[in-house]
Amino acid sequence: MQFYMAPMEGITGYIYRKAYHKCFGNMDRYFAPFIMSRRLNQKEIRDILPENNEGMELIPQILTNRAEDFLAIAKEIRQYGYDKVNLNLGCPSPTVTSRNRGSGFLALPKELDRFLEEIFESCPMTVSIKTRIGVEDEEEWPQLLEIFEKYPLEELIIHPRLKTDQYKKNTIHWEAFKKAEESSRHSLCYNGDIVSKDDYEKVVQRFPGTEKIMIGRGILKKPWLAEEISNGDQKDSSRYKEELFEFHEELLKGYMDYMSGDRNTLYKMKELWAYLGTSFTNPERYMKKIRKSQHISEYRIWVGNLFREQDLIL
Repeated sequence: MQFYMAPMEGITGYIYRKAYHKCFGNMDRYFAPFIMSRRLNQKEIRDILPENNEGMELIPQILTNRAEDFLAIAKEIRQYGYDKVNLNLGCPSPTVTSRNRGSGFLALPKELDRFLEEIFESCPMTVSIKTRIGVEDEEEWPQLLEIFEKYPLEELIIHPRLKTDQYKKNTIHWEAFKKAEESSRHSLCYNGDIVSKDDYEKVVQRFPGTEKIMIGRGILKKPWLAEEISNGDQKDSSRYKEELFEFHEELLKGYMDYMSGDRNTLYKMKELWAYLGTSFTNPERYMKKIRKSQHISEYRIWVGNLFREQDLIL
């Protein structure tokens, strides 16, 4: 099985990826958070610089519904040595979809078809797509899949939810992925609702031919998840906790080196704890103290207490 790290805006930037890769290193591909503007800003450039992503296969992602913008962004990305790029047709955020971008673009199949025709005529890079299966109705999927079949995609990453499903639990449309598996000529990757080993096993039981999965929130909650999946029936809670603490320290150091002042660093770390906190037994008291911490010294005390006094939930 190949594992992909999903792009999570504001979280899985290069500092997170570097720390993760050093401590776990079990992702076959990492996808960078999306780029929207024709001219990359300094933050976007830093995020994809090869020296900030050593040892990883990083795939930059583009979010747009204008072919000329896609091609302009791809041209800039290529200057940094990349030969692959990913198109985001999956983001369900209203600020994105209200402008017919991300999964909002799926509402315009004719325009999407013309867009893909233009970029595949001129793009000097191989292109993959990360997509949802429609906007409001699963019946939209066959037409979208037919459009995707017309173009030489490097791979098709399918999150089998509709735009309107957002990230609600129990909204996976299994039949949509099955249809793609049965009829698509493309190399497929499954994405969506893998936040535990049991979730992973349900996917491979339904789709035993699956060779690639993309994980987003599951990795934020349990950074050891891919390792746990790969280890079969063997579970090593103490080792996972050691690796998680090492990862936390590496990530904290990365933010401290990059950011000025405790406040900015703590903002980034607290954002991550919204996910990590759910993977410990009895985290409430510690999380309250972590969220209220104003200084890194205070923050470290409560993180240390949590790691010493509570167990991981596997």
